[in-house]
Amino acid sequence: MRIIGIGILAFLLYYLQQQLYRRRWSKSLYVTLKFHKTSLFEGEESRLYEVIENRKKLPLPMLKVKFQTSRNLEFADIEGSRVTDYFYRNDVFEVGGGERITRTLQFTGKKRGYYKINGIDLVGADLFLSCELLESREANQYIYVYPKPLMSREFMLSLKQLNGEVLTKRHLLEDPFEYRGIREYQPYDDVRTVNWKATARMEDLMVNERNYTALKSIRIFLNIEDTGILKKEEAVEAAIRIAAGAAEYFLKQGMSVECCCNGRDVLDGTYMQVSSGAGYAQMERINRSLSRIDAGKETYSFGECFRNKLWKEGTGSMTLFVAPNAYEEFVRLLTEYHAQGKDFVWFYPVLEKDSFVLPPELKKNIRIIPVGK
Repeated sequence: MRIIGIGILAFLLYYLQQQLYRRRWSKSLYVTLKFHKTSLFEGEESRLYEVIENRKKLPLPMLKVKFQTSRNLEFADIEGSRVTDYFYRNDVFEVGGGERITRTLQFTGKKRGYYKINGIDLVGADLFLSCELLESREANQYIYVYPKPLMSREFMLSLKQLNGEVLTKRHLLEDPFEYRGIREYQPYDDVRTVNWKATARMEDLMVNERNYTALKSIRIFLNIEDTGILKKEEAVEAAIRIAAGAAEYFLKQGMSVECCCNGRDVLDGTYMQVSSGAGYAQMERINRSLSRIDAGKETYSFGECFRNKLWKEGTGSMTLFVAPNAYEEFVRLLTEYHAQGKDFVWFYPVLEKDSFVLPPELKKNIRIIPVGK
């Protein structure tokens, strides 16, 4: 009889604790995922913090925290993880009452992109681990992996050569803030350029001679449209790195840079248009937009997107094209653009394994950039 009573008491205790855990296990339980920073470049390392805080006295003998993200975020510690099309993480904790646990997960951004962790799945258990208790929560964490700007020797030489060419153009506007020297007045000079102090000293009319500006604005048009049967994924990614490298180079020269692309944005499906701007903030805007290009989806027609914009070229601007494919429609557009006396450079990324044929009418405008292996 005594044994029966102990058995009944044990069953009641088991039943009561199970009911208690069913009702209370997730109360005052806070689980958060947070990236150390919201952006990094391809190949860089960063951290993801996994924080569990149990603000009640009831201990959790077992708590599983599950989430998924892109496999392009390569985590160093893969114990308890699974990688298929996504990276699946499953961490197990034992959390006491009033305890706070922080786990740091190291990872590397292997590929350009915009990556999110949308939700967390929590799996709890009672004291006897006899049942699984499930709950899903939102995470809303994201990180940008920026394209690593191309800085190869051939590309940097091309950029420096291009910068030198535009500096020597004499038809550009004079810079009212940059003086080259003082000279004698000529009949065609504006009276406002007269330097009165120098005139009094030399007893002859003298004028300020202003230097000429370099280009004040760079327009970068990135075309990743691929009409071939075999897709050039590596060349497309190289083209995106070239666009990033060109933008960074000219922004450091103090110029304004505009950047457009016919690839689809992973967030809203639109094509990329970053209006002209300068400084660090502009590079951030360009990097974020380049990160969100979904190279796996069908692109917009380059001509339909940017034909009108191309012909609206402002004074003191230079147009750069970056495209890894010389398909007929694009070549025809550039040929027409060239025939109207428009000045431009086409950066053409080429893999060592690929063969290519240059459009003869555009050879002087094309800069071949070897990339990859």
